[in-house]
Amino acid sequence: MKAGLLIFLIFISWGLYANSFTAMDSPWDDGKAIILNWKLSPMTRNVQIQRITDSENIVTVLNTTLPEGEFVDSALEVNHEHHYRLIAQFDEDTLSLETTATTREQWFYMRKLGFLILLVIVCIAIIYYIQSARRGKEFYIRRIAGLDSMEEAIGRATEKGRPILYVPGISDLDDIQTIASLTILSHLAERSAEYNTELIVPCRFSMVLSAAKEVVKEAYIKAGRPDAYKAENIFYLTDDQFGYVAGIDGIMLREKPAANFFMGSFYAESLILAETGFATGAIQTAGTAQAHQLPFFVVSCDYTLIGEELFAASAYLSKDPQQLGSLKGHDFGKLMVIILIIVGVILEIFGISVLKDFIAGASS
Repeated sequence: MKAGLLIFLIFISWGLYANSFTAMDSPWDDGKAIILNWKLSPMTRNVQIQRITDSENIVTVLNTTLPEGEFVDSALEVNHEHHYRLIAQFDEDTLSLETTATTREQWFYMRKLGFLILLVIVCIAIIYYIQSARRGKEFYIRRIAGLDSMEEAIGRATEKGRPILYVPGISDLDDIQTIASLTILSHLAERSAEYNTELIVPCRFSMVLSAAKEVVKEAYIKAGRPDAYKAENIFYLTDDQFGYVAGIDGIMLREKPAANFFMGSFYAESLILAETGFATGAIQTAGTAQAHQLPFFVVSCDYTLIGEELFAASAYLSKDPQQLGSLKGHDFGKLMVIILIIVGVILEIFGISVLKDFIAGASS
């Protein structure tokens, strides 16, 4: 009689709670997660959830004693059907349930919402500063000594009657540092045209050569001295890294330029170039975003553009409203990030992790 009553109670319990195991695609995500839900009898002792792969391999994704709950299986294949099996252990019985779900990549990843909000704020700031600059508002830009030294370097070369050597880095035109270098070259070429000082620009790649020629030619036209432009002074050396460096060292020793400019991407050759230029007695200005090469330029050159100063050079030199506004907008973004870090640290000290979760979701 008691055994029959126990079996009846187990049957009723299963009827009320068991047989509930579902899987669904995680909404608003990158299509790599499945949400698993189960609701079993309170008499459940252990729950094991397995993923059955296409090759019939069994991967255990969860072991728990909870009779009901939710679990997110992540890092899955996108747009693929996934099979799951739940095995529930009771005192003397075992229950097995199976379900399937297909991962779907959504058009918007909700965990990136924080990133979108930060991006929109920065974009609005950039647009605001650009419009303000166009209306004539003046913005303070920190003095960059390396760029201010251009006038001194050009003046020194003019007084000595010796040329200026400009090296636009060793990377091709697809490197943003090379683009920034060519922007500086444009300003330098215009000044050298005004002072009637010879400018030498050796290039490593053909695309950089073509761009450098156009930049220098346009600068000479802008300065009203198109006749002074010498196409032969902007030339190709070699694609080989150290062959290129050896060629530049030879130019330094033969031509004895009064001013050397190393602007762009540099690697192991940075110290070779800078030391050779130092030995010839030239005034040297370098700039690169390669942090591991900056120490060599700092100790060997008279002036050095450190990191982002290379990219800010265009706005600093041209005073163009669009570039100034963009520069100030990015500065606003950096300030906002610094404030968020400080506020986040303070909140974490007090055990509040809302901001941390918001930023972590944006960066994941």
